[in-house]
Amino acid sequence: MLKKKIVLAVTGASGSIYAKVLLDKLVQLKDQLQDVAVVMSDNAKDVWQFELGNQGYSDYPFTFYSKNDFMAPFASGSARFDTMIVCPCSMGTLARIAHGVSSDLTTRAADVILKERRKLVLVTRETPLSAIHIQNMATVTQAGGIICPASPSFYSVPKTFEDLAATVVDRVLSLCDIRVDSYSWGE
Repeated sequence: MLKKKIVLAVTGASGSIYAKVLLDKLVQLKDQLQDVAVVMSDNAKDVWQFELGNQGYSDYPFTFYSKNDFMAPFASGSARFDTMIVCPCSMGTLARIAHGVSSDLTTRAADVILKERRKLVLVTRETPLSAIHIQNMATVTQAGGIICPASPSFYSVPKTFEDLAATVVDRVLSLCDIRVDSYSWGE
C-alpha cells in the first residue's frame, strides 16, 4: 500500500476541536502516512487558544510551515503531496480557493492540489450559508474538491465533544482513502 503525503491546513474558523482530533488521529495512523505537513493561520492559533485553552498544536510530531512559506514542498505539484485537508475551513479561505487567489500557503497549496487533480477536502464551518458560500462550494466541487461540512453524526452515541468531533474527522479520513476504525452505519 502506498503511504499518503498529506497537507493539513488549519484556518481561523471556529471548530479547533476538529483540527485537534484530526491531528490526534493522524498520529495514530502514522503507518499509513509518508508525510504530514501542517500550516496554520495566525487566526487558527488564536482560535485554538480561545476554544481549547492551550497551544497544544505545537506538540504534534509533524512539520509545521509558516503561512507565507512559499518554499514549502507542497507549494509545488512536483512534491507529489496527494491529499490536502483544510480543517476547519473558513468561508474566506473557501472563497479564495474557489477563485484561485493564492494569497498564502494554504490557498497556494489548495490551488496546486486542484490543478494536479489530487484530493482536496474542505471541512467547512459556517451556518447559515449565504448564496455566495453555496456558490463557492459549488465552484470548488466542480473543480474536483470535496466539501465536507463539519456536521457531526449521532448514530454512534458520542459521549464527549471529542467523540462527536471524531464522527466528522473519521468521515474526512475515509474520504481521503485512509483506513480508520470507526462507527459505520449498519455494521
